[in-house]
Amino acid sequence: MTEMAEMALMETTPEENNNQLATPETQPNKRRKKKSIVWEYFTIETVSAGCRRACCKRCKQSFAYSTGSKVAGTSHLKRHIAKGTCPALIRDQDNNQLTPYNPRMGGSEPPKRRYRSPSSPYIPFDQDRCRHEIAKMIIMHDYPLHMVEHPGFIAFVQNLQPRFDKVSFNTVQGDCVATYLREKQSLMKFIEGIPGRFCLTLDMWTSNQTLGYVFICGHFIDSDWKLNRRILNVIMEPYPDSDSALSHAVAACLSDWSLEGKFFSLTFNHPPSEAGLEYLRPLLCIKNPLIFNGQLLLGNCIARTLSSMAKDVLGAGQEIIKKIRDSVKYVKASESHDDKFVQVKNQLQVPSEKSLFLDNQTQWNTTYQMLAAASELKEVFSCLDTSDPDYKLAPSMEDWKVVETLCTFLKPLFDAVNILTTTTNPTAITFFHEAWKIHADLGRSITGEDPFISNLAKSMLEKIDKYWKDCSLVLAIAVVMDPRFKMKLVEFSFTKIYGDDAPTYIKIVDDGIHELFLEYVALPLPLTPTYAEEGNAGNNGKTEDSHQGNLLSDHGLTDFDVYIMETTSQQMKSELDQYLEESLLPRVQEFDVLGWWKLNKLKYPTLSKMARDILSIPVSAAAPESVFDIVDKQLDQYRSSLRPETVEALICAKDWLHYGSTEVSNALVKMEF
Repeated sequence: MTEMAEMALMETTPEENNNQLATPETQPNKRRKKKSIVWEYFTIETVSAGCRRACCKRCKQSFAYSTGSKVAGTSHLKRHIAKGTCPALIRDQDNNQLTPYNPRMGGSEPPKRRYRSPSSPYIPFDQDRCRHEIAKMIIMHDYPLHMVEHPGFIAFVQNLQPRFDKVSFNTVQGDCVATYLREKQSLMKFIEGIPGRFCLTLDMWTSNQTLGYVFICGHFIDSDWKLNRRILNVIMEPYPDSDSALSHAVAACLSDWSLEGKFFSLTFNHPPSEAGLEYLRPLLCIKNPLIFNGQLLLGNCIARTLSSMAKDVLGAGQEIIKKIRDSVKYVKASESHDDKFVQVKNQLQVPSEKSLFLDNQTQWNTTYQMLAAASELKEVFSCLDTSDPDYKLAPSMEDWKVVETLCTFLKPLFDAVNILTTTTNPTAITFFHEAWKIHADLGRSITGEDPFISNLAKSMLEKIDKYWKDCSLVLAIAVVMDPRFKMKLVEFSFTKIYGDDAPTYIKIVDDGIHELFLEYVALPLPLTPTYAEEGNAGNNGKTEDSHQGNLLSDHGLTDFDVYIMETTSQQMKSELDQYLEESLLPRVQEFDVLGWWKLNKLKYPTLSKMARDILSIPVSAAAPESVFDIVDKQLDQYRSSLRPETVEALICAKDWLHYGSTEVSNALVKMEF
C-alpha cells in the first residue's frame, strides 16, 4: 500500500472525533460529511435504537459501527477492503470489473493535509542545495558531468520536483569545482595544525592523448597520532617522459599546500631516470632542510617491485597458465559443464573449499588465486573427461608440478602485497620483515638443482636486491622505532642476510639512527599550533613567572644541578640510548605502535617527533585498489576530455569527501516538494 494510501486510511469520520459531544440520534442534522474513503464501500444501517452497523456494498457483510455514544471507528472496515478479505471485491478485481482499492480514487478529493513523521522535519525546496547535492553525487560516484543534460535524468528530476530548474554541463562543472574548493579549504586548515612532516607519493597515470597525470598523495600523522593519506594534487604533465615532469609536479604541490620546510620523503611508483633525480634533489634540498644527508628523501614503491617480480613468475609459466585458464574457462562456460565438474569433485571427495574463477589479467593476484584453486582441484580436472567426453584440455602431471612451483613463488608476494590493502598502521615496520624474508628465500632457491627454479629465483632476486639496497635503511630505522623490536630485529635479520658481513651493516643502521636523532635535537621542528598546545598543557595556563623560586621548578634547583655535575662524572644518557636500552615489549598481534608513542611522547619528547616522521613514510605509492596491477594506470577517455583543473577537482574532492563522510549524519530526511 502506498504511503498516501496509509495517510488517507488513517483519517477518521467527524463522528469519531465528536462522539462525546453529540450522537447521531440527538443531532442528526449537524453531522459533518464523512471524508474517509471507506464510505465509498460501506453504508450505515440502523439495526435498533442506538445501534448502527456498517454494511459492505459488495459482499453485504455487516460490521459493528456504533452503540449508544460509543463509535467503533473504521479500522476494521479498512482492513476488510484493503487486505483482500472481501470476497466480492476480490472476485470483481479478478474479472477486471473493479479497480483495486486506492485512496485517491472514488468520489472524494485527495486529502489536503500533509502528514509528516516527527523525526522527519519539514525542509523547504532549495534550488542551490539541490545543485550542491547533485555535484556531490557526481563526484562521489564518478558519474559523467553530462548526465545532467541526459533526457532520462531531466525527466526523472522534473517528476521528482517540477520546480527544479535543470542545469547545464557548465553549471554542474562549476558546482563540482566549488565543492572541491570548499573541501580544499577545510583540508588546508586541518593540515596547518599537523605537528610533524609530510611524506609524498607520486604515481604517473597515462591517457589516450599521450598526456601524463601525476597523482600526488600526502602521508602524515596527525595530532592524535593517526596515520592519514590524502590525494593532494592531480597535475597534468604534457610531456610525462621528460626529465623535469616529476620535479615540476612536486614543486607545484609544495607551493600549493605550503609544505616548504615540512617535507620529509618522496616515494615513486615509477622510478624516475637518473636525469630526473638530478632535477628533483636540488629542488627538494632548497625547499627543505636536508635531513640525514638526504638518505631518506627518495624511495621506491614496494608494491611496484613485488608486482614486477610476480610478472616475471607469470611470464615464466605463461604457456602452462594458458592451459589452466582454458580449462577453467571450459568449466565456467556453461552450467552443465560446471555441474559435471562438481559431480566429479563429489565422487572423488576432494576436500578443497576453493571455487574456480577466471582471472583478470591486469591484476596478478587474481591469476595466482586462479592457479591456487585449480591446483587443489587437479584430480578433478584429470578425471573430468570420464564424465564429460568433450573435455580435451586436461593438463599433464608435469604441468601441475609447474603450477605448484609458480604458486610457491607467488604466495609470499601475494601475502606481502595483500597487507597494503588492509592495514592502516605504518607499513615500513611490516615490510622490513617481509622484504628480508623474501630476499632470504630467493637466495636459497638460487642454489637449487632445478634450472627452472634457480633461473626464476635469480631474476626475482635481482629486483628485490635493488629495492633492499635502496630502502633497507629506511625500513630498518622504522623497525627501531617499534618498542617490540628496536635494534634486535635488525641484528637478527642482517645476520641472516649478510652472514659474516652483518656487523658492518648493523653499524650503518646504528650510526644512522643516532645521527638522525642528533639532527632532531639540534634542529627541532617548527612549532605548530598543536605542539604549542602540548607545551602549554603542563603549565595549566600559568606563566613561568608565576612559579619562580618554587623548589620543584628549574629555577629553584639550579644550585642543586650544579652540585650534581660537580660531584658525579656520570653523563646523562640521551633519549635514544635510554629507549634502546629498555627491555623489549611483548610481541602482541594487535599492537598499536603509534598509540604507544602517543602515550610516551612526554617521556621521549624529541625521539617521539623523530618517530612520528619516520613512521609516516609510506612503502607504496599505489592506491590500495591498485597494488596488484601489472599494467600502467590510464585515465579513462571521458575524464581525459575534461579540463585538467576539472579532473583534479573531481578526483581530489572524491577522496576528501570519502574521509569526511563519517562526520555526516546518515539520517534520512524527507523533503517537502
